[in-house]
Amino acid sequence: MTFDLYPAIDIRDGQCVRLVQGDYDREVRYRTDPVQVARSFQEAGAPWIHVVDLDAARSGDLSNLETVGAIARAVDVPIQSGGGIRSVEAAANLYQAGVERCVVGTAAVENPTLIGELTSMGHRVAVGLDVRGDQVAIRGWEIDSGQTIFDLLPRFEQGGAEVIVVTQISRDGTGSGPDVEGLTAVLNATSLDVIASGGVGSLAHIHQLAKLDVNGRRPVGVIVGKAIHDGVIEVSAAIEATAYS
Repeated sequence: MTFDLYPAIDIRDGQCVRLVQGDYDREVRYRTDPVQVARSFQEAGAPWIHVVDLDAARSGDLSNLETVGAIARAVDVPIQSGGGIRSVEAAANLYQAGVERCVVGTAAVENPTLIGELTSMGHRVAVGLDVRGDQVAIRGWEIDSGQTIFDLLPRFEQGGAEVIVVTQISRDGTGSGPDVEGLTAVLNATSLDVIASGGVGSLAHIHQLAKLDVNGRRPVGVIVGKAIHDGVIEVSAAIEATAYS
């Protein structure tokens, strides 16, 4: 089993940005072209690229679809993309744009049958569960779903999803380190593969996740965004760090 790096490109108004702790009012905007960033990730050897449409995550309208498609056309690396995928039609638009695997978040909570619908059509799907502590947030992280991640995990065991993407919102964009305790509990609670997201700010944090072993269960990947865009972590070095186990 591999432990893969997913360098992230978050898009708002067609531009590369990062939010601190999911707060749209605490945005860091980068003067870089998302397509050029994706190409640089590919050149550095990234096995995947993780793309999020932040506008769509709030509204459900895939307003950055053109940019996501441009990224997918520009690289050979598989694209995993989330944000605003709340219907078969929305997902179909992303698959047609070249996305390899869609991350379904809000709809996984509000309309969980969508996962099975997409996988029965032969599509690759990840479930995105964004949490504050263990409470799942939806619609661009702005609304509390009223459910914990442990309430929701059982419903996805047989739905055909390939992986669960767990983002700890309180750490996202902070570089303060991953939520190892929370990830440990998630790995104990599901048989599905788990990708960690939120808080990675150093190679040591990637090492920490690469070594995490919970009764033989390990995360299969880590999403890193702000630390890469800020130049704190180089993609090539991060990829080397994922092999540390």
